[in-house]
Order: sequence, then C-alpha cells, then structure tokens
Amino acid sequence: MGIKIVVDSTADLSDSLLQEYNIERVSLKVHLDNKTYRDWVDIQPKEFYDLLRSADNLPTTSQPSPAEFIDVYKKIATEQDSIISIHIGAKLSGTFQSAMLAKSMLPEYDITVIDSRQATSGIGLVAMKAAEAARQGKSKAEVLEIIDGIINNQKTLFMVDTLEYLHKGGRIGKASALIGSLLNIKPILSLDVDGGVMPVDKARGKKKAEKTMLQLIKNTYGDAPLFVALCHADALEYVEQFVDVLKSEINVDELIITDIGPVIGTHVGPGTWGMIVHEQSLTK
Repeated sequence: MGIKIVVDSTADLSDSLLQEYNIERVSLKVHLDNKTYRDWVDIQPKEFYDLLRSADNLPTTSQPSPAEFIDVYKKIATEQDSIISIHIGAKLSGTFQSAMLAKSMLPEYDITVIDSRQATSGIGLVAMKAAEAARQGKSKAEVLEIIDGIINNQKTLFMVDTLEYLHKGGRIGKASALIGSLLNIKPILSLDVDGGVMPVDKARGKKKAEKTMLQLIKNTYGDAPLFVALCHADALEYVEQFVDVLKSEINVDELIITDIGPVIGTHVGPGTWGMIVHEQSLTK
C-alpha cells in the first residue's frame, strides 16, 4: 500500500525530476504546423521555442482525455494504493475535469484529484513536496494537508517579454499590444485565489519589473525562509543572472530553475519568466 503522485505535463517537471521524486506524468498536447506533439514527451522546450518563433500561426493546445488518465492510474497503482493527482488550475484548462471523469470511472480506486489553482512550476513544487512527504511515510491525510497549505500560501508572479502572444491568443487587443511594445511595457501577472490570471502591475523595462516583483514577494513573506522556483521560456541566461539579485533581496532557503514547457509556452511566449514562492516551513 502506497501513495502515488500524478501530475499533468503543465507542471513542467523534467524527466529527471519525475524520476527523482517518483512522480507520474500525463501529457497535454500541442498542435503546431499540422503536427501534434505530446507536451514534454514528443517535443522539448528548446525545440518548441525555436519552432514557435518561426511559426506563422499560434499553436493550439488540448487536454488529456479521461482514458489517458485511467491508463496511468491503472499502470502505477493497485486498488490498495492511494493516488493523489495534482493538476493545472481548472480556470486555465479542462485537464482537472478530465481527471475527475477518470476518477468517476474507477470507483474501486482511491483517487484524490487536486485543483492546484497553479500553473507550471507552481504545480511542480506542490507535487515535489507531496512526493517527499509520501516518501517519508506520512499518511494520505498528512500529505493532503501539506498540499493544501502550500497551495494557499504559494504566490506566482511572471512577466511576459512581449505582448505579441497575449494578443495572438486573444488576451489583449492589437492596439494595446502595439503601444505596449513601443513603450517597452512589461506587464506583471499573477494567479488569483481561484487560479485565474490577473494583472498585478506593469513596469517600463525588465529591471524595473524585477524590482516590483521582488517588492511584492517581500511584502507577502517578509524574512521567512522560502522555496523559490524560477521558471523561464527559453530565457535561462537571463534567469541565471537574476539569481544573485534574488538572493540578496529575499531569504531563499531552496531554489530550483525550471523550463516553461510547450503548452504553457504557447500562451505566454518565449522570454517569459516567473517566480513561484512558498514558505519552506510548510513542509518542515
């Protein structure tokens, strides 16, 4: 009898992290130039962003079917195991509902489906900490308590490099995208308590945006030791240069740097980067 952790591919956990934490992945799909790719399986982030920059049309994405979840649940667990399935916010994707349908089709299995109200590494951090707790022998109730605590404490802030992809995806009008680009406006976005995307602030240029984001983190957490994920859409060099600034401003107890995968990258575009933060004390 054990606890099995499942995520969808928008958690943006690499194969090595999945293996390290014994987490199983169900992939969403990206449709680009008449081809369909399983997120993080058939196409990796670097290859995707190279294709995206030269594509005439914005790719589209689709969620896994309930049957795909059922296949994974049956592969990794028996009826004596517990499955905790952690997914991208229901406001952002129908993936959570697909997992719920799969659960309803397997009444003999103990499955808990979690709406993380998060995206990218926001899901990944929750899953990693849940897997750690399960490995330490904590009960399912204790693992679920840790998950709930992180979700309610975690803050996500991200900055898009260009407004082009928000415009292509219908999030903003053409005039706003043009004016924003001309003025070098960097919108700072977050996820609200229900998991929807919301604007937080805007700054002219990356450096001012950095300062604004760091101040928002300090206002929320003060000097508390933090677990920080820096996620990026083909902007590794920029994020690595930011690490020293980050550590000089907030109390970073643990840090990981992760790629934003193809599905999330479709909607935010290359050059996007973000910080996902929660208090380290929640899992210690």
